[in-house]
Amino acid sequence: MVLVVVMGVSGSGKTTVGSRLAAKLGWKFYDADDYHSPENKKKMAEGIPLNDEDRIPWLYALHDILRREESSKQDAVLACSALKKMYRCVLVSGASALESNQPENPGENAALKILFVHLDGPIDLIAPRLEKRRGHFMPPELLKSQFDTLEPPRAPENFITVSVEKSLPEIVLEIEKAIFSG
Repeated sequence: MVLVVVMGVSGSGKTTVGSRLAAKLGWKFYDADDYHSPENKKKMAEGIPLNDEDRIPWLYALHDILRREESSKQDAVLACSALKKMYRCVLVSGASALESNQPENPGENAALKILFVHLDGPIDLIAPRLEKRRGHFMPPELLKSQFDTLEPPRAPENFITVSVEKSLPEIVLEIEKAIFSG
């Protein structure tokens, strides 16, 4: 059973890569954007970056989805910005990631094993992609704030970094190799 989170800034190709990977492997696909509250979508549409307070309930909901998939032994791919280490910790551990006291039954809330796939590329490559996108609540003006917020994954996190300068088939193949070799 494998859980993959395709992460990166807006416009890096998370939904495209994640949905293609899931389709190719016959896995379930979730787009984190579908789970933002109406308030979060409104804020972003108005050009206001989300803060941690806005994101935490959203991340809890995404963790619950991944936990459910793990419980039913279902492989799944989630496209989610997961820009900060703390956000990735919430995806892995849920509310316990932010609580200082340990749960009474630690086995109940064991951390999920997630492979984070960081789609990485320079702002001058990603910005034009974002500008071409239509019907999305994330305006291109917020891209700089996403790069400012980004904390690229580092050891001991379970991750790979894939350049978005590669073609879509190359990116998907690189992720597949990481999944099945690790």
